[in-house]
Amino acid sequence: MHLSLTLQQPLLAVVRFPAGSGMPWWAATSSFLSFTRTANEDSLVCEEVRVPDGLAAQKGFKALRVDGKLPFHLTGILASLAVPLADAGVTIFVVSTHDTDYLLVPETQLTRAAAALREAGHSVSE
Repeated sequence: MHLSLTLQQPLLAVVRFPAGSGMPWWAATSSFLSFTRTANEDSLVCEEVRVPDGLAAQKGFKALRVDGKLPFHLTGILASLAVPLADAGVTIFVVSTHDTDYLLVPETQLTRAAAALREAGHSVSE
């Protein structure tokens, strides 16, 4: 399966909050925003610059968007991306939307991630 991915801007951060904390006001205008609530935690992905100083966060992620709309019946999409990245030692954090998937990789591993994905037959544009 050949997929095209496009590098997104800006730098992103992943923040964990206690369950039931709710989405913080300072993230609401982020150009990239994903908020998830579970019984165990609330998680937020947003622009790194939006995260207040002193708040613990995993920072420095770049997002690679899988281009196009992905039908729900397709299988193996994430596996075709995650396996080559795992084999290359690249850390990932995945955000899925209704239409597509975003692979967040540390900016420090972006070159290695793009090379691994291309080697696996995918295309990556920046």
